[in-house]
Amino acid sequence: MPAALIVGASGDIGKAIAQQLAAQGWSLYLHYHTHQKVVERLREQLTAAYPKQDFIPIAYDLTDAKRLEQLTAQLFSLDAIVFAAGQTYYHLFKETTVAELTALMRVHLLTPMALLTRLQDKLAASGHGRVVFIGSVYGGAGSAMEVAYSTVKGGQSAFVHAYAKEVASLGITVNVVAPGAVATKMNTMFDEQTMAAVQAEIPAARFAQPQDVSFYVAMLLQPAAAYLTGQTLYVTGGWLQ
Repeated sequence: MPAALIVGASGDIGKAIAQQLAAQGWSLYLHYHTHQKVVERLREQLTAAYPKQDFIPIAYDLTDAKRLEQLTAQLFSLDAIVFAAGQTYYHLFKETTVAELTALMRVHLLTPMALLTRLQDKLAASGHGRVVFIGSVYGGAGSAMEVAYSTVKGGQSAFVHAYAKEVASLGITVNVVAPGAVATKMNTMFDEQTMAAVQAEIPAARFAQPQDVSFYVAMLLQPAAAYLTGQTLYVTGGWLQ
């Protein structure tokens, strides 16, 4: 059976991806950093539902680029990687610190890129490897108050556009699924009035659910999706498009 690494499996979108892939027969490496209990509960649920598949928790701090081997050494057969980990800072760009910039770069770009240099051969072994980044509509549209976040999300799309050309002949596809406003814990920093104002701007008249995003990730991981690569799919309900 195929195996996928979900980086950021403890987040709302990461969990939805894990649940959808498990239902389709995937064994999963479930990465987390600090939310061990969340991933352990997820592993228990998936193991009970799909006892013939493997679900392996893996702890790793994505901001620590010096110990990547601790992560890669735990991975054996690997057919897909989904980069679903993310973080942001909400304030004016002039208030952004170097530490914040460094963390955003490492979590969203540098560590994923470094991981791929080490895992490309494993992904190529099956002839239909898959790489998916969970990006953001802000990577294309940009957002005030989240300038650095918008930049790294745009960087994901730029990386995918180029890297896909290198590995297409190996049967590896590389894409971004870029959501708009999603109903996740990440939005708890905003008050109800702000959330209502955003929802009023969305043509679909609602926030996305994590499952709206996981659907397209699962689609891209199918063998039949082999001809779509180097793309950013905007899953926004028509918002900012």
